[in-house]
Amino acid sequence: MTVEFADIRTERLLLRRLTEADREAVVRIQTDPRTNRYHPEPPDAAEGEAKFDSWLRDWDHDGFCYLPVRELPGEQIVGVGGLQLRKFSTDLVLNLYYRFLPEVWGRGYATEMATAVIAWADRTLPQYPVQISVSVQNQPSLNVAKRLGFQTYLETIHDGALSRHFRRD
Repeated sequence: MTVEFADIRTERLLLRRLTEADREAVVRIQTDPRTNRYHPEPPDAAEGEAKFDSWLRDWDHDGFCYLPVRELPGEQIVGVGGLQLRKFSTDLVLNLYYRFLPEVWGRGYATEMATAVIAWADRTLPQYPVQISVSVQNQPSLNVAKRLGFQTYLETIHDGALSRHFRRD
């Protein structure tokens, strides 16, 4: 399956395909200890690079994956997020992910980005449920899931932490 992804502009953000030119900014966000405070085993630089490489492969294979989030009208990448096709238990799901520079926390960018990519998924890939998996200690991300209208459907140990998994009704 390969879909076509066109840039998405929201009121304040540009969401576009991940490219090699984004590596430094994205790996910096992924490995920043402040963005990993709820992650029991934060990625080091090598793991950040490996994730970035896997996301580029997913873009090539599926036509979408996690993407850099640019604050408009500037050029700075302030976050990474979006949807990745993943297997969760026995289901194929679109995993919704968001991670932003601490300097932009509290501006609503995660909700704005997520709303835009969910709308894209509803039009393009309606056969897959969108899922959010969040550590139960990560109240800011739990708040985003709630603002998006997602409901808890399961709690498990995920990525080394007790996590709540959300889907829409």
